[in-house]
Amino acid sequence: MKNYTITVNGNVYDVVVEEGASTGAAPVAAAPKAAPKAAPKAAAPKAAAGAGSIKVEAGAAGKVFKVEASVGQAVKKGDAVVILEAMKMEIPVVAPEDGTVASIDVAVGDPVEAGALLATLN
Repeated sequence: MKNYTITVNGNVYDVVVEEGASTGAAPVAAAPKAAPKAAPKAAAPKAAAGAGSIKVEAGAAGKVFKVEASVGQAVKKGDAVVILEAMKMEIPVVAPEDGTVASIDVAVGDPVEAGALLATLN
């Protein structure tokens, strides 16, 4: 039996591979289990000094696919600020109320967890 640690899309798995039976069967991989690892680094705010009081947070885990708004841009409630990609779907994250974008706290390609701060508005 051999143990391997495999990283797939930033997720770390411990995998145990057992040798096949004496019949010459190919090795069979056990079901992967998540290894306890340190949490991913949080993105540093790009405009911390001008950060707004209205938070725009991710509703689901995924990867930042596109940033629709820019700092200083006026947005209305329901306007897309960031688009996430999860399970091959594009999920718009919208402004919770009218305001001006104070900070964009993520970049395209960043992995985010549900509830992560993506942007702030004033």
